[in-house]
Amino acid sequence: MLLNPRIINASTETDEQYEGCLCFFDVRGMVPRPLTLEGEHTTLDGQTKIAAFPYGVARLVAHEIDQLLGRFYTSRMREGVTPIPVEECRGIGRPWTSPESPPHR
Repeated sequence: MLLNPRIINASTETDEQYEGCLCFFDVRGMVPRPLTLEGEHTTLDGQTKIAAFPYGVARLVAHEIDQLLGRFYTSRMREGVTPIPVEECRGIGRPWTSPESPPHR
């Protein structure tokens, strides 16, 4: 659980993957996100902590923080790219890559 999360550092290296959201249940959009993030958050006892988030978890955290700020993933999509029906997106994912191996484009 992350209370009052905020991104304090994001890698310049990005990966572009399909994202979905319950706000747009029937579609998925291709969204570029940083491969790694550092985020600050508050613990249940009120302490401020910093956590590192790699790959898919970084994408998830960025997506959720965007939503807390009132921003949907569709606003992160490159210009001219539009969401596609979820049926067209099934089975076209790619494995996550590490910084040592460049992401697929």
